[in-house]
Amino acid sequence: MSWNKRQFIEAAFEEVGYAAYTYDLQPEQLEAAMRRMDAMLATWNAKGIRIGYPLPASPEDSDLDTETNVPDAANEAIYTNLAIRIAPTIGKTVSTETKRAAKVGYNALLAIATKPDEMQLPSNMPAGAGNKKDQFDRPFLESPDNPIAAGDDAVFDFE
Repeated sequence: MSWNKRQFIEAAFEEVGYAAYTYDLQPEQLEAAMRRMDAMLATWNAKGIRIGYPLPASPEDSDLDTETNVPDAANEAIYTNLAIRIAPTIGKTVSTETKRAAKVGYNALLAIATKPDEMQLPSNMPAGAGNKKDQFDRPFLESPDNPIAAGDDAVFDFE
């Protein structure tokens, strides 16, 4: 079971020194932090870091108790980067350890999201000595297939 939005926000506030056992977060603080988190993850989504976070169509459509369905590897990156974003609004500064953890987590998500484009060899590429000769003795590789242009996160239905 993945974290919900409220858990990420509470972890971010704990990261900046607002522990849940000491401070009661006001609903306005939770809503403002949720808007910042939605905006941050929308920016990540635009950069190609698609981790399954449910992006709302508008700020009014977002709910604190929505399951996020993000992988466990993304949890620390989300709440530490959110802590960096909310700290100035409450007059706090984040520690260098938090900044370092946020950077490492973000870089790990970038590494997971970064995939080289698949490429087929062109039809004018010489077959080379390692290719077995067929009955037609073709000196070049066969023409590439036309790939279907759909991204990793696109839904493709064959029916």
